[in-house]
Amino acid sequence: MMTVSGGLGLGMQACRAQRKIPGSIVGASAAIGHMLRDKAFEAPTVFEEKQVVIIGGGISGLSAAMHLSKAGVDDLVLLELEAYTGGNAASGSNEYSKFPYGAHYVPIPNNELKDYTAFLEEAGVITGYENDLPVYNELYLCHDPEDRLYINGKWQEGIVPNYGLGQDARQQFARFFEKMAALRLAKGQDGKDAFAIPIDTSSSDPVYTGLDTITFKQWLEQESFTAKELLWYANYCTLDDFGTTIELISAWAGIHYFAARKGKAANAHYDDVLTWEEGNGFLAAQLRNRTQAEIRTNSLVISIEEMNGKVELSYFDVQQQKVLGLRCDQCIVAAPQFINARMLSRSEPERVGLVKSHMEYSPWIVANLKVKAGLEERNGVDLSWDNVLYEGNGLGYVDAGHQKISLSQPVKNLTYYKPLKGSSNAEARKAALAKQHQEWVAEVLSDLVKVHPNLEQQLLQVDIALWGHAMIQPLPGWIWGETRKKLQQSIGDTIHFAHTDIAGISIFEEAFYQGLNAAKQVKRFL
Repeated sequence: MMTVSGGLGLGMQACRAQRKIPGSIVGASAAIGHMLRDKAFEAPTVFEEKQVVIIGGGISGLSAAMHLSKAGVDDLVLLELEAYTGGNAASGSNEYSKFPYGAHYVPIPNNELKDYTAFLEEAGVITGYENDLPVYNELYLCHDPEDRLYINGKWQEGIVPNYGLGQDARQQFARFFEKMAALRLAKGQDGKDAFAIPIDTSSSDPVYTGLDTITFKQWLEQESFTAKELLWYANYCTLDDFGTTIELISAWAGIHYFAARKGKAANAHYDDVLTWEEGNGFLAAQLRNRTQAEIRTNSLVISIEEMNGKVELSYFDVQQQKVLGLRCDQCIVAAPQFINARMLSRSEPERVGLVKSHMEYSPWIVANLKVKAGLEERNGVDLSWDNVLYEGNGLGYVDAGHQKISLSQPVKNLTYYKPLKGSSNAEARKAALAKQHQEWVAEVLSDLVKVHPNLEQQLLQVDIALWGHAMIQPLPGWIWGETRKKLQQSIGDTIHFAHTDIAGISIFEEAFYQGLNAAKQVKRFL
């Protein structure tokens, strides 16, 4: 992915909005979440009895709830901190279209993921099979033109740099993709794919797992990949999936981005994508609609403890402003580990230290821009679904209405993505929380006016979704290290974990299978 700006305030210096653009800051409720860190709560006096409780209504939690419901578990409660479920697949809407506030697509699935493809079939994403290959709903396969890149003063087709490249860079790109094609097919001595989805089904052959001990940048240098355009592209991709630069990310994780996708379809290629106006909010809704769980939003879980073969937990009901208690036979904790460490601090003090010393989370903003027709364009390929600026300050934007079947759209929703950087992730989060709406607007404008000079004049509204802990950063040693294994382990026979941060990377399939595997654990003990 493209390199992000080194300081969060650069946008204000580069471009100050001449008028106040309407909008607001939305997203995860940091103020409520921080109560777990800062506030002392009284213990509940009464505990409501339930069979199973799921903590966290992101994709992992919803997946667990769906699979338990299908297994006939109906005495099931799901607690979610936010006012909505879906986690990083959050979305919004206005009178013109829906739009994502987080993850906005999924690649064509690997064919061996039978539970996942069965879910997609139920959701109408897979419409049938031809010669044993899935047929994907044409309404959900990303329409052409899929993506474009602004480079050397022109929009080119595709986001792999091509326009204006020298011969050496072209040769390096060809060699890079040949290398990744070989790694896509590679298998370890144990017969498993070197790079698989879910990650835990990958080969444990040291030839490949050893790549988790160095950075992706170091591996690229070892392989003599030095062209600046290739390094930019690799950085763009790792920022896109992990919010992490090639200088920091594990080489194993960086290669996994390119080598783990192997899906085959009757009407699609392995590197095609599925997308919706609301992004992965569509899939989150499909999961939610398939569960019988009682979903309680605005519920901040304070503590979890195993007590006499049961699980007792207390949570703060934000609406009622009171602490309530639940006692259950089985509990799935589908929340990030930095939250789990606090909820389990009394019974699992070691977890606090492991999380603090080994886990880093990338902060992001996602901005939805409501824009009038008549946006000025640079030369080259027309507006695409994904629109990226070479060496821009963010990751570009998607046209949320790209999948709409309409000839004319008087107003468009453009969704802009940017991982945030500072001297540390903590400092970046602190600076982001202090920033005002108009500062964010100016920062987004400073990037996009390079390709749309009249953007400010056409803007009707900008809403900023701030994600303080958007995704786990798979730094060297995390994916194949011992800490991740420890944090995955259940507590006794009653408390089980499911989240993409203990999967290793934050993609939809990992969340789906984290939830499925936790549900299987619960069923063993019911």
